Amino acid sequence: MESSIAQDQSPISPPASSWIRFLRSYGPTPNNLNLFDEYVAGALSRAKVQPITLTSPHMEAMQQRAASGALGSILIAGTAGDGKTYHCRSLWMSLGGAMKVWSAPDSIKTLDLADGRRAVFVKDLSELSDEQSDAVLDLLERSVLGEENTKFVVIATNHGQILERLRDLGIRQHRVHPLRKPIQEAFLLSGGLHERLALYDLSRTAHRQSLEEVISAVAEHPEWENCQRCALQNEGRICPIFENRNRLMGSINGVRFSDRLGDLVETSRLNGWHLPVRDLLALVSNIILGHPDAKEDLMSCSEVGRIQSAGTVEKGRLYDNVFGANLPRRRAMDRSVFKAFSTFGIGEETSNGSDGLLVYGADDAKLSEAFKKLVGSDQVYGATATYIAAQQHYLEGDEAARIDGGQENFLSHLAAQRRRLFFTLPENEPDYHYWDMTAFRYAGDYLELAEALFERKAVSETIRARLVRGLNRVMTGLLLENSDRIFVASSGGFTQSRISVLCDTQTTARRQGGLGMAIKLDPQTDRPALDIILGHAPGSGAQFTLSPVRFEFLCRVAEGALPGSFSNECLEDLLAFKAKLLRKAERLRSLLTADDDEEGSAEEGALTLNFIEIEKDGHGFTRPSTIRIV
Repeated sequence: MESSIAQDQSPISPPASSWIRFLRSYGPTPNNLNLFDEYVAGALSRAKVQPITLTSPHMEAMQQRAASGALGSILIAGTAGDGKTYHCRSLWMSLGGAMKVWSAPDSIKTLDLADGRRAVFVKDLSELSDEQSDAVLDLLERSVLGEENTKFVVIATNHGQILERLRDLGIRQHRVHPLRKPIQEAFLLSGGLHERLALYDLSRTAHRQSLEEVISAVAEHPEWENCQRCALQNEGRICPIFENRNRLMGSINGVRFSDRLGDLVETSRLNGWHLPVRDLLALVSNIILGHPDAKEDLMSCSEVGRIQSAGTVEKGRLYDNVFGANLPRRRAMDRSVFKAFSTFGIGEETSNGSDGLLVYGADDAKLSEAFKKLVGSDQVYGATATYIAAQQHYLEGDEAARIDGGQENFLSHLAAQRRRLFFTLPENEPDYHYWDMTAFRYAGDYLELAEALFERKAVSETIRARLVRGLNRVMTGLLLENSDRIFVASSGGFTQSRISVLCDTQTTARRQGGLGMAIKLDPQTDRPALDIILGHAPGSGAQFTLSPVRFEFLCRVAEGALPGSFSNECLEDLLAFKAKLLRKAERLRSLLTADDDEEGSAEEGALTLNFIEIEKDGHGFTRPSTIRIV
């Protein structure tokens, strides 16, 4: 280790070059094999640096379970990149297994424990032949069902692989495999497992928590201390690698950058994106090292001097690297994290106020103070000489500067500044809000709602009112302002008519006496859900889960957007929810009619319809109209 650092002190090798080279291999390069656990040991040996160490909320429990002598087997499940092999290897080592044995090419390892038991480790179930798989699954079944107490198996597998193998084995044995259904229900969080089978589902790890851990492990790595004595930072020079690392840590703008990055990750998770640790490592590496002029679009120490001389330090801005803007689009979209982040439209989405600031702020007396504070204060990635020059050419009518295309034109600078503003705008800036720079302008409210429900706190009345208003407008197709009650309306039949003026039933926007709407947290998805109960009879309610997209849809509709112009998919989902409520209302009506018939109180030949009418202030009310049928 010491000899390696001594070599790096030579003029041609900056002191942190080995560390940066190792970190670079975690980035989205065309051949980033270092992201696979089996290549980590070799890469560390070549780089002679300390490893990037990540803890896991499952690791301690997993090790305690295996070492305790508890009977039964262990499943380590997850998707590609969740760290299944890493966890399996760590468990092997904690039980006394040798690294040399683990590194051997065979996928099944056996380890004799001090208590006399034998552990069988499967590095990856998908690598086994059918014959090997059958033997492993037979041992799994016998150890779980109590037929085998001296051996147990530890299997690393993705969700679909274990279920498919158990199904196929059951078919060949002409039976329903006894473990398949319990494991499937455990994956869906809808059932319990046998006490002799421990399941650790790595895909259930919270994304924000995983991101924070990756940022801490990378940005606070001790190898960064070598950068303090690097000549690339002397005499006022800016090293984009070290600059990005410091901004990622929060040395600039506090912890705002990492907090908002966490918001993007959490919103993506709740929108259905799974971002494994492998992708989060690639993201953080790209944030620090990304530069479109570097080899494979990721900087190494040897390239920083050339970048400084060319005056292109600002092209390595971390605010662009978050979205893979330094990468060819195809390579960026190969990563689920960049694909998920692209849905926010950050860089393309904006507000009139923000663009007015970025375009005219330097020359407009009304905007100059805000421009100095929000743009001019950042001389590295904000109001750089290149940006100011491009801005002036644009304002002076230079047609070349107006053409959208090319790296140096003003429009590309404008997109980059929008991204920077998203991460740097203060929380309570009165005239500019960072979520307005995205396609999810109400994502902040959504995260606030989810957090309130998770912590069992009261839901914001502003958020509740906006949801109710949007729901009413979709249910009726009318511009209603009601926020205290919900109208379940139709056009006179079970159609998906978008204009519905006949109120089948109505209920309160807040749960009262067991009826009305409550906003709950769906335990299976961790998402908020609208739970509406129309009557006291069993089965008189329906639930609508709110993803960030659905929440955005309802909020946009509440503020005046046309439903179909924002998302036809969300509109169809809500109309399906409305149809479900209409069926519940019809069932309740049938029960009431049956009771009335028994009491003889129903007026024969009369039909009462409740029409929804709108007052001048936009609030709706129902006006009953009785029709006599002759």
